[in-house]
Amino acid sequence: MSDLHDLYQQLILDHNHHPRNRRELPDADKKAEGFNPLCGDRVTIFLKLKDNVVTEAAFEGKGCAISTASASLLTESIKGKTLEEAKQLFRKFHQMITGEVKESSDGPGLGKLEVFSNVCHYPARVKCASLAWHTLNSAIDQQSDGVISTE
Repeated sequence: MSDLHDLYQQLILDHNHHPRNRRELPDADKKAEGFNPLCGDRVTIFLKLKDNVVTEAAFEGKGCAISTASASLLTESIKGKTLEEAKQLFRKFHQMITGEVKESSDGPGLGKLEVFSNVCHYPARVKCASLAWHTLNSAIDQQSDGVISTE
């Protein structure tokens, strides 16, 4: 098993200390809030769309390094993607962090998001990494007017 240092690779630390797209989008076309009651992480995901393509993605919230970095990398990863492509990315990311997909020699094909591949070795951290992604999925589906929980 990897040691804890592997979990906090430089990219994760960088996105935690200097999160990208951390701001409100007041004129967002889609929005959802997420909450992890176990640790207190909170996130709101904002999406602006044009012709079903994500033109802007942003987040607000506070949480641990894994949660913040995951939200930051999520916003970078989904820009320019259709809503269906964003949902596919969510599924692939979730399979990776839960260990449902075994890595091949070339990795799961998630680019920078592969930095979270060791999260599956730390079950308590899976919810931290997936909070923003579940919130994104809810925003896309407009599933709820309330707060999405990892529980």
